[in-house]
Formats: sequence, C-alpha cells, structure tokens
Amino acid sequence: MAKTTPTAPATPRAPRQAPLALVKNDAWLAPYEPVLRQRQARLQARLAEIKQHHGSLLNYATAHQQLGLHHSAARGGYVYREWAPGAEGLALIGDFNGWDRQANPLQKLEFGVWEVFLPDAEYGQRLTHGSRYKVHVVANGQGKDRLPATLRRAVQDEETKDFAGQIWQPEMPFAWTDQKFRTATAVPEPLIYEAHVGMATEEGRVGTYREFADNILPRIAAGGYNTIQLMAVQEHPYYGSFGYHVANLFAASSRFGTPEDLKYLINEAHRRGIAVLLDIVHSHAVKNEAEGLADFDGSGNLYFHKGERGNHPGWDSKLFDYGRPEVQQFLLSNVRFWLEEYHFDGFRFDGVTSMLYHHHGEGVAFVGYDNYFGPSADEDAILYLQLATTLAHEFKKGSLLVAEDMSGLPGLCRPIKEGGVGFDYRLAMGIPDFWIKLLKHTPDEHWPLGDLWHTLTNRRAGEKTIAYAESHDQALVGDKTLAHWLFDAAIYAHMHTVDGDPGAARALALHKLIRLLTLATGGEGYLTFIGNEFGHPEWVDFPRAGNDWSYQFARRQWSLGDNPDLKFSQMGAFDKALIHLAKERHLLAAGPAVLLKHDEENQVLAFERAGLVFIINFHVEQSLADYRFWVTEEGKYHVVLSSDNSRFCGFNRPDESYTYETYEHQLRLYVPSRVALVLELVG
Repeated sequence: MAKTTPTAPATPRAPRQAPLALVKNDAWLAPYEPVLRQRQARLQARLAEIKQHHGSLLNYATAHQQLGLHHSAARGGYVYREWAPGAEGLALIGDFNGWDRQANPLQKLEFGVWEVFLPDAEYGQRLTHGSRYKVHVVANGQGKDRLPATLRRAVQDEETKDFAGQIWQPEMPFAWTDQKFRTATAVPEPLIYEAHVGMATEEGRVGTYREFADNILPRIAAGGYNTIQLMAVQEHPYYGSFGYHVANLFAASSRFGTPEDLKYLINEAHRRGIAVLLDIVHSHAVKNEAEGLADFDGSGNLYFHKGERGNHPGWDSKLFDYGRPEVQQFLLSNVRFWLEEYHFDGFRFDGVTSMLYHHHGEGVAFVGYDNYFGPSADEDAILYLQLATTLAHEFKKGSLLVAEDMSGLPGLCRPIKEGGVGFDYRLAMGIPDFWIKLLKHTPDEHWPLGDLWHTLTNRRAGEKTIAYAESHDQALVGDKTLAHWLFDAAIYAHMHTVDGDPGAARALALHKLIRLLTLATGGEGYLTFIGNEFGHPEWVDFPRAGNDWSYQFARRQWSLGDNPDLKFSQMGAFDKALIHLAKERHLLAAGPAVLLKHDEENQVLAFERAGLVFIINFHVEQSLADYRFWVTEEGKYHVVLSSDNSRFCGFNRPDESYTYETYEHQLRLYVPSRVALVLELVG
C-alpha cells in the first residue's frame, strides 16, 4: 500500500459578520458599512481609553468640577484651576483683591493646568456670595482680563457693560421636588413648545425665569404641550444673537435671573408634567475674547481649531477642535452639567450639520450617500456626538436628544450599536422651508399637492422626526411668520371675528390646514414656536442699533390670543384642539400616514393615521358635495375635528353631528373649500 502525504487541516474561516442593523434597513448603505464599523470601533477604543484612565465616561465628564473656582472644605479655602498650556502666566483677580493682577498668581502644574489656593483664613470674608472675579492671562508678552472657561455665572455691569464671573453660593440651596418626574412617562410623544424666556413678556423688556414659570408655563400646559425647548440659556454677551453666540457654556444667562430662578422654572415644569430641553450650542462659540474662549491662552489653538479652520464662514464665530481630548472632555462635561445641575431632560443640539462636515453644509446639496461618508465628513465631530449621546442616555435614562440637521445623515437618529450616532429625533427642517417657499412663490390654486405630500412624508424609516410648520428660524427679522405671510396687512386691520374680509378668511383657513397637515403627516413629534400657536402677528427682532434698541418685536402679545373677539383667539383654540387630538389618539406614535387619495384636480388630500381619517380640501373656492374616496375599514364614521367649526372662526358648513357610513369601502362627504375634516370609525 503506497504511502500518502497527510493533508494539512483546513484553516477555519472567520465567521462572517452579520450586517449592521442600519445596513439591513437600508441596502444603499452597504458600500459604506466599513466606514460605519470604523466609526463604531473608534468610539469603542475611545471609551476603553477613557475607562482605563478615568474609570468611566461619567467620571470623565467632570472637567467643570476640577477646573474653575471651587470652595474646598477639606483644604479650607478656594481652589482655582484653569487649563491654559500656552499661557506665560495667570492671576486670579476680582473685587476680593482690588483687581490687583499681581496679588494672586497661579502656579503651572502638569498638562497645562494652572492653580492657585486662597485660604479661608485670609480670604474667607472677601470671597463671598456675589463676589466678582476674572482671570488675567499673560500670553505672547500681553496680558488680558478673561472670564474663566467653566464659570457658572457671568454678570454684566449696567454702566460699563463689562462681564465678570460671580461667585454664587446662596445660604440655602434650591430644594427640588421633582424626584418622581420621569421624562418617558411625561412624554410618550414629544409635543414641543420652543420658547425664549426673555421675549416671553408682553412688555417691552427682558422677561425672567420666574415670570416664565408663573405666567407662561400655565399657558403651555393648557395648550397641551408636554415638552419645552428653552433657547438662549447658555450665557451670551449679545442679546440679539438669540442665544446662539455662546460665550460661557456652563453659565445660565443672568439677564433672566438667578440659577435658582431657572431651577424653579424647571421644577415647576416637572410639577406640571412637562419635560424641559436645553437648546445646547456645541457647534460653535462667540469669537469675543473679553467674554468668551477665543485665543484663551494665546496659542490660537486651545478650544478652537487654529487659523481659518477655526472660523465659521457663515456665522462669524469660532469652531471647536473636537479632536483634542481636553476639548472633548470640556464639552462632555457641559452635557453632564446641565442634566445634573439644572435637571434638564435632554437637549436640542444646535447646528449639527455644521459639526458633521468640514464644509459645515454651506452651499452643499446632499444628493447622494457619498456626501455623508466621503472626505468632507468630520470624523472627530462624529465621534464627539457619539460620546455625547452615549453620556446623556447613560447619565439620565429617558433623556431626549434632538438633532438640528438638514443633511439627512443616515443613522443620525439610530442607536450606536446599529451603526448610528445615537440621537432620538431629528428636526424636519425641509418642511417649514417648503411652506415658506409655497407662500412666497406659488398661488394657492397651483399648490402641487404631490410635492407637498412627498416633502411631509419623505423621511428615513426608523429615524424619528420632529415636524414643524415654523420655528424661530422663520420668525426672525428678514422673514415673516406663516401668519404674517398669509394675512399680510390684514393681520393689523381685519382680525376682529365679525370682520368678513375674504383675505383674512383665506389666511386663517390656510393657517389651520398647514398646521394640521404638518402635525398629522410630518413626523413622530411636533414643534411650535412661542406665540405662533395663535398666529402671533409679527416677526422677531431683538434690540439692536438698527432698530434703535427697541423691544417692540422681542416680546409676545398674549393679549391678542386671549381676546375672544379676535381671530388670534380662534387660531389658538384650533391649535389646542389639534394638540389634544394628537395626545388623546397617540397620533405621533402611530406608523406613517397612509395616502388614500391624491386629487390634484379638486385639490384634495385624504389619508389615514392612528385609525383616524383625514381629508383636506385646499381648493380656493370649490366645495365638494358627495365627495367619495376609499378607506381601509368599512363602517360608520363621525367627525372628531373640523377646521370649519365656528369655535375656530369657521363657518360650520359640515354637519359635525352627522354619521357617515361606508359603501363598498368608500366614504361620501361634503367637504367645503379650504377645510380639513378628521373622522373616526365608531361602528
């Protein structure tokens, strides 16, 4: 028998990886799966590194507890630390030492951190609640007075307009009573009321946190909204920036009151079952050196990128260097701080598109997947956002994270384990843009309902969206609210309920239809901007040199919405009824709207969602008698909401008490022009 050479055993093949859930749900992502996995791997490596050196991500996000001015009972005095590796010298100055730049110099420690200790024995009677302070930074042979990077409170001198840090240690800490509040219970589906505390009063002045809590929270609760999105909380030197040119990321703006006042507002919201989101700005920061972080240590590259890369081309502001570990830690600590110190329930992250791409979305049309995964993607920023969403969800279970992104990045609002970035919702920024474009350029009779339906319903499957007809963006000076576009001059002259002006009637009818259609089809959440629920008559323009520092357009005229003799009141009543219906039927938690009829000739859309049937007649003059369309379930239907009800300044044309019965899966209705009807199956 011939000898045979034994064959080597076959090398076992590595098991093939199952595709990411994100790729399973979208086959077009298959070519980019290596990029998604690389992002996952980079995140896991960073988390492992953080755990090795800091124990956990939560421990890592405590830069604000290490840096800044803090009283140490163990050491018996104040410790002040600042990260400024490029500086030649630092000194703590303030009213406690007569602003003497030589009195309290800092010593340089490891990793670019400086420190000074001020013992109670010497400074206990001088460093007290309300004391003002700054840090004097010497760099490149020049000295500048700066605000510490992690200060908790900045106040402005009324005469000089100069900002300084302020020690804030009241004798009695705020007593929270919201221990039983749970975001997930309060917000099954987010109905968001976007608000700015300063402009929430009717008087021409800056409103306060306390006034908002006592006067505006009851309105929001009565309107049915379960979430407030607070703008302009992070301290900003220029009021007219609407809070988007932030200088002091850890400081609640003192122009609206004290830290306790803000805590009171959030505690009161929780008492009413309302969650509160912070409009957090990590996409850029103010370029001011006197108030902000720009060129803090003279290196030109501390918190922000060096050179032109550190300047936002469109916003006249500075861009964070997300790839620098200290900056990453600084921003993550900021996320933790607002959740922990002020009990916020989550965030609306501003300017996410600007963060995701090196081009910041400026002049770029996102027409293909290469736009999302090519060299223009800022991988450092994506890693930071993944860390931020991980931290927020870990620190506060049920926290809500909303991304302001117009690019439509796939996976932005999917869990990281699936290949996503970890946000919960994205803003449907294309919807308000479409409405404004229609109102500006297309007569009512030529509205393309097919394009409208596509815009409202075209969103990534599995990624939740906040729909809105308008937000603060549409109200800002240079543009107009939907109500202003619709009513034009009639918003000042023809708003009495008995005024039969046809232009005003058309405007009011369309205002209701636009909001109903947007809420019912546009997403899994809904948002409105403060006052727009009742068609606030004017744009938003903060005091500035160009308007002679007027508050005329930086306020809310609540008396208009409260007056039952004005159409504003009826628009508000419709909004309340619409929000109530959405909450009662869990409309936004249901699957996407299903189109039943698209009739361009008669300008009709009919669709189903959450077991409700919606029919909207956009025609400028033609009312439809015996109008037929197919429904999925046979039976008897009755009207649960009519935009033509006289409560909403309508004409009571449809008989809301009538029961409609299907015949061969068809409903037959009378649908007047510019009217929306919502029906439910009753048997």
